[in-house]
Amino acid sequence: MVRTKSGRKKDKKESAGDSEIPADQLALAQENKTKGNVAFSAGQYMEAVKYFTQAIKHNPKDHVFYSNRSACYASLDKYKEASADALQCTTIAPGWAKGYSRLGLALFKLKEYKKALKAYETGVSIDPSNTQLLEGISEIRRTEAAEAARDEDGESEDYSDEEPELVEPGKVDHVIGIDLGTTYSCVAVWRNGEPEVLTNDEGERTTPSWVGFSDDERLVGEAAKRQAARNPTNTLFNIKRIIGRTYGECTEELKLFPFTVLDGDNGKPMVQVKAQGEIKTMAPEEISAMVLEKMKKTAEAALGCEVTKAVVTVPAYFNDAQRRLTKDAGTIAGLEVLRVINEPTAAALAYGLDNATKDEATPNQTILVFDLGGGTFDVSLLSIQEGMFEVISTAGDTHLGGEDFDSALADWVAAEVKRTKKVDPFTGDHKMMRRLRNACEKAKRILSSSSGTTVDITVGDEEYSVAISKAKFESLNEKIFQRCLDAVKRCLQDGKMEKDQVDEIVLVGGSTRVPRVQAILQDYFNGKQLCKSVHPDEAVAYGAAVQGAILSGVRDPSTQSLLLVDVIPLSLGVECAGREFSKVINRNTSVPCRKTKEYSTVEDWQTEVDVRIFEGERTITDGNNLLGEFQITGIQRARAGEAKILVTFDVNHSGLLTVTAKDKVTGAEASVNINNAHGQLPPEEIERMMAEAEKFRAKDEAHAKAVREEMEREYMENRERERAGLN
Repeated sequence: MVRTKSGRKKDKKESAGDSEIPADQLALAQENKTKGNVAFSAGQYMEAVKYFTQAIKHNPKDHVFYSNRSACYASLDKYKEASADALQCTTIAPGWAKGYSRLGLALFKLKEYKKALKAYETGVSIDPSNTQLLEGISEIRRTEAAEAARDEDGESEDYSDEEPELVEPGKVDHVIGIDLGTTYSCVAVWRNGEPEVLTNDEGERTTPSWVGFSDDERLVGEAAKRQAARNPTNTLFNIKRIIGRTYGECTEELKLFPFTVLDGDNGKPMVQVKAQGEIKTMAPEEISAMVLEKMKKTAEAALGCEVTKAVVTVPAYFNDAQRRLTKDAGTIAGLEVLRVINEPTAAALAYGLDNATKDEATPNQTILVFDLGGGTFDVSLLSIQEGMFEVISTAGDTHLGGEDFDSALADWVAAEVKRTKKVDPFTGDHKMMRRLRNACEKAKRILSSSSGTTVDITVGDEEYSVAISKAKFESLNEKIFQRCLDAVKRCLQDGKMEKDQVDEIVLVGGSTRVPRVQAILQDYFNGKQLCKSVHPDEAVAYGAAVQGAILSGVRDPSTQSLLLVDVIPLSLGVECAGREFSKVINRNTSVPCRKTKEYSTVEDWQTEVDVRIFEGERTITDGNNLLGEFQITGIQRARAGEAKILVTFDVNHSGLLTVTAKDKVTGAEASVNINNAHGQLPPEEIERMMAEAEKFRAKDEAHAKAVREEMEREYMENRERERAGLN
């Protein structure tokens, strides 16, 4: 028995007649359908219409072709044509719910509300859980109610030439949640009363945070990662590890990068690639923007509307510069980043909501979120009390994750090949190193569920196979595992909490699947069971979507009582005489917060003071991170130590800082919003990057169109040869 995706029996009309069409015609129809789908995904709707029209010509009995062409027409605002195709689709396959969704939308846009409602209701009778159909019914009823209200108010003019005041089904002001990961990214949105993780154009729920360039095109995601081995110097990855840092701080990362990173202005790392025939130098935030744009497009494709607002997550231990540049990346990608929240905090929201929906929530809980991803590690201690999520303390390492496990294994395998084969095929060869790391990543995943495997790699005509046991893998990475445990201990210490006071240990991040990671964590907590109820790869995006729903004003019983209180990961303060670090706000202080501290002069008759702002925990500023500096002039002329200057630190919900200094006597005041300090981007630079991003988009679209035209030309030439008997 053949069943459709929803599990019902397939209607006879859905497949009837296919056997009457020659096999070569069916093949041509499917070929054009594939081309049409590619064009549609690229936003080339007229091109897609041409391909689906050809598909219908070869096989006029396949309802999917009409459905797809209807979607194209709807995207072109040609709703009469969309309605006609959708009607034909439902005629051929009256038992296919999606056809009624297409028909309902087209009729809705034509303001034939009764017919649209009938179409949606017919679809719901076939598939009662179809969200698009249910949303369509709700939208029609809201529109009819709004028009009825206007009639009651005497506003019964003819609106036939105007668009409905209310948005079409699915077009609401969504605030998406994006987990911008080091190795993989994920996007989710609040829809139909719950967070939903969205799939990309390849049907995957996570997307590699990789960007690749060639002479012809720019690739983002899985497509970029696939071609990395043959194009290593122009394929970018792990960019999150260098964003917001100085070139000198990135020494270890740069050793592993096959692409070129230059020492830019003010020590900022700048990535250099050959893109579309030109040598281009880009800031890390520009690359991150390309990944964020991919997430944006994924959301827009799933939601069927433009998306302009987002909540983006960052590691809890990201400093001010890293947070600001991540927000700048969102701006370059065309997103208004409403909030930057910490990854473990977002995961805690996911955990809390998951328990609430299962009625398992307890009034008071202390949870430890252990978030070990591909490139960063965070651990946070949180108190959950009747819907309020308060971060008690946080710790972590922005340069520790699954990539480090891969590196340790790759180094060992390379050494084994050199020892046993007396050759070194990897050193200095970026392509071979990428293949080796890919093989090691695959082996790592296998070892999570197996006691042993082999790392297999081909070098020219030689094939190398190195056996690796789980025990050996664990011994290679034991120091890294212990670094994770050290952070857990530090987090508990900062939170003044004993380990037996922790109610739940929540695992987040793909690298928590490594058995040894789970074992050392469970051993430290005296055998306590670890919580694996949230999806390790999706929990952060899931929680970000919850925060996005709250910020967008969604009224839902499961979100209206939620309150998120995060903390500052590093102490903030100013430099005093002798480079002494004077803390104004201590780490693990709840945000938002505002603290003021009084300072004075160090020399007689000073009229100006330089204020240098740092973050960190060292008593001397040399070991801390400079955020910015400014000067206050016009202060009271007095002997050293007599002037009184109030320095105020103000941290907002996203953990972003503004510092103000004011003389108590003269009223002289100066301030700095840490935007343009220490590598931050001024507005004109962001605008330049946005223009550059738009240029890339235009080139990408032009290239895609050229490729499709070439494919179509070759296809038509081949068909002509076949007809002429030349092939």
